[in-house]
Amino acid sequence: MRTVCRVESRELETPSTVTLRFSYPAPARPGQFVLLWIPGDDELPMSLSYTAGLKGVTVKGMGATSRHIADVQIGDWVGIRGPYGNTFDVSANNILVVAGGSGAAVLAPAAEAAHARGARLTVALGATTAPELLFRERFLAMGADVHVATDDGSIGHKGYVTDVAERLVRANEFDAVWTCGPEVMMVKVIASADRRGVPTYCAIERHMKCALGLCDACSIGPYHVCVDGPVFPASQLVILPEFGHRKRDPSGRSVPH
Repeated sequence: MRTVCRVESRELETPSTVTLRFSYPAPARPGQFVLLWIPGDDELPMSLSYTAGLKGVTVKGMGATSRHIADVQIGDWVGIRGPYGNTFDVSANNILVVAGGSGAAVLAPAAEAAHARGARLTVALGATTAPELLFRERFLAMGADVHVATDDGSIGHKGYVTDVAERLVRANEFDAVWTCGPEVMMVKVIASADRRGVPTYCAIERHMKCALGLCDACSIGPYHVCVDGPVFPASQLVILPEFGHRKRDPSGRSVPH
């Protein structure tokens, strides 16, 4: 589906992150993404941070286009195409969610869906500093056991969220681990879970342009993230030499992470 939507809600989540919500009739599932467009800019792939009721995307201003989208106000219009991609399997009963920075955006609706069917949730939430923690209160509202890590130690564990995830995996019997964040972070999360025999599922990010598996901009190994992902079992990713090491820039060139 492709249409133009009026922004009905704008919420400043952190000093650098904004959630825009809009009425978009196409059904969506946790893990899927849309292509969002505003006049004068390219389409930008955005994970849906809200998939029920008012759909939503949570935007961190990183480049020119994302900063322009983050500046969109209530009443403005945005173009939406999608949703695309696969989704999280929410059938596990005891799930560890590991989110690095804005990775919490795609994990939160999946966690809500799992909570709705009675799953037990433990969340390891990481950010550079306390004000940048994304969706902490939202996870707490699900009844999740939330553990926090910040690079500067302003709240929770001082250090990486992977340290927290390692401790939690050792101390608990999880059925599944879900993670999203920088690939180097996800590589460490996978290794921790693998030592305990826990399957891990990763939501990965690439430059998704066509969303049809044709342009090759989002390829990783034999996969196109836009159609084969963005949610992958870790077992499919760890055998790929580029996972955690290389990505493609907007022009499609392979570059180091």
